[in-house]
Amino acid sequence: LQLSPNMANKGPSYGMSREVQSKIEKKYDEELEERLVEWIVVQCGPDVGRPDRGRLGFQVWLKNGVILSKLVNSLYPDGSKPVKVPENPPSMVFKQMEQVAQFLKAAEDYGVTKTDMFQTVDLFEGKDMAAVQRTLMALGSLAVTKNDGHYRGDPNWFMKKAQEHKREFTESQLQEGKHVIGLQMGSNRGASQAGMTGYGRPRQIIS
Repeated sequence: LQLSPNMANKGPSYGMSREVQSKIEKKYDEELEERLVEWIVVQCGPDVGRPDRGRLGFQVWLKNGVILSKLVNSLYPDGSKPVKVPENPPSMVFKQMEQVAQFLKAAEDYGVTKTDMFQTVDLFEGKDMAAVQRTLMALGSLAVTKNDGHYRGDPNWFMKKAQEHKREFTESQLQEGKHVIGLQMGSNRGASQAGMTGYGRPRQIIS
């Protein structure tokens, strides 16, 4: 029987009842945690260490943003790593939060959708570690889907993002895509995102 890490984890959750907090924690998946830890260690190398088991251990391991930054950097080729990782892990709170924010921006640029992104406070104050897991799962799924040689580990750890990501593009991908779609359509007119309806199906708009 594991003691809830709730007490030691943080100060009071303002505006959040204990009942709501415990519901959020129920979404935290310890089996998923094991898979994510395995992937992060394989992807980044053994020098990232391993966390203590459980939600609190996972939070403490990732909290200063350094391992997260190394993770997203490992998905890019040398010379184009998106996040600067300090030689010494940041000890000041605002520096740690800044490091986490850099990871989040890099993850979004990589293709993780806003709905799959955790907020810095979710990790930093342990408010929603299930959201942190969701972001990491989305990142792993994208890495497997891209299949560009940078993913390390078992591809079966993550579901490929085949269908749902056909409709989600970053601004720069849209700009690049306009040219290609223009060639396919024989014209650049109307080659906006609205034109990207995969295989003649009506475009789904997910709010």
